[in-house]
Amino acid sequence: MLKTDKIILLVGLMGSGKTSVGKRLARKLNLPFVDGDQEVEKASGLSLIDLLKCFGVEEYRAGEARVMKRLLQGEPCVLASGGGSFVAEQTRQYAKQNAITVWLKADIDVLYNRTAGRKHRPFLKGSDNELKNKLEKYIHDEYPYYSEADIIVETREEQVDMTVNRVIAAIQSFIELGAK
Repeated sequence: MLKTDKIILLVGLMGSGKTSVGKRLARKLNLPFVDGDQEVEKASGLSLIDLLKCFGVEEYRAGEARVMKRLLQGEPCVLASGGGSFVAEQTRQYAKQNAITVWLKADIDVLYNRTAGRKHRPFLKGSDNELKNKLEKYIHDEYPYYSEADIIVETREEQVDMTVNRVIAAIQSFIELGAK
């Protein structure tokens, strides 16, 4: 069984599977699961949508960075980051020091199928065409940052447990290589 004394940080765009994979991964590894978005909501006392409405994107991202700093200095867990949190240089630096980072990389069709019609995703509001355009922009803007992750696992239209097993195998290989 996989053993690590590091945080396992899942990064990727909205719809890449960070929460669904993260919960099952944590269960299999007997680690706590922490959802970065929920921690931002707890810290602010507001939903993500209300936080954005009240304070705007810049302050939202600053608060998210503070929460990620705290979480990345914590005990080993499986941590699902907020979609854009890994873009922040500070978050990437804390992750390099304290975590094994796993990019759940998904293509645009997978992301679209998983996010279309979801009302709780404040960054993806709009028509189907607008959603595809936003996803393409996020892919263009954020994938270069995600590529700095220690491990890349392609997420597909498959059962979550299959993705989890591929993530575990990738982490095991990474640990065996002694990269950290």
